[in-house]
Amino acid sequence: MSFLFWILLGYLAGSFPTGYLAARAFRGVDIRTFGSGNVGATNVGRLMGKKWAVAVTLLDMIKASVGILCARAAGVESSWTIAFTGFAGVCGHNFPLWLGFRGGKGVASTYGVVFFLHPPLSFFLAPAGGVIWFALLKLKGYVSLASLISLWCLPGIAAALSFPAPFLALLTALAALSTTRHRDNIRRLFEGKESSFKK
Repeated sequence: MSFLFWILLGYLAGSFPTGYLAARAFRGVDIRTFGSGNVGATNVGRLMGKKWAVAVTLLDMIKASVGILCARAAGVESSWTIAFTGFAGVCGHNFPLWLGFRGGKGVASTYGVVFFLHPPLSFFLAPAGGVIWFALLKLKGYVSLASLISLWCLPGIAAALSFPAPFLALLTALAALSTTRHRDNIRRLFEGKESSFKK
């Protein structure tokens, strides 16, 4: 199968509107009209509670990694193909076809891609990033800050673990993509107006 096929598969799988469907089906609410207007797990949690936030997080992680898992199952060995397929999965979540390209910020979906990116080393990398995220959330209380710093730590940890260059490029690109998606949060952080769990 062709390079473009795997990218398309990754994007379409990542586009599955998990948070939107959960809020619509179980609360009758268009999540895009609630809270931050984001379709990701954090906003779903504001509407539906922590259990739903966890469920949406896990599903967002899985859907973004479907393209990679299928490509590996089909015998794809090219690191660049795997990397672009993973990037497409996260782009599907961030810019979903079914929601007018208005999606989430790609943190959970990025971690899903990271977990399956380069086994078995990635089975360590993703939890390491998760530990950094959790520690920063407990310390500072800002989901956005914890997310961004943890994502930017991943390329450095992966380099120390000797990940292939295409995967290092992917991790850097995903961190940069999430940073652009968090630009409003970054502005609020500098202004001291970002929502914090400590407040």
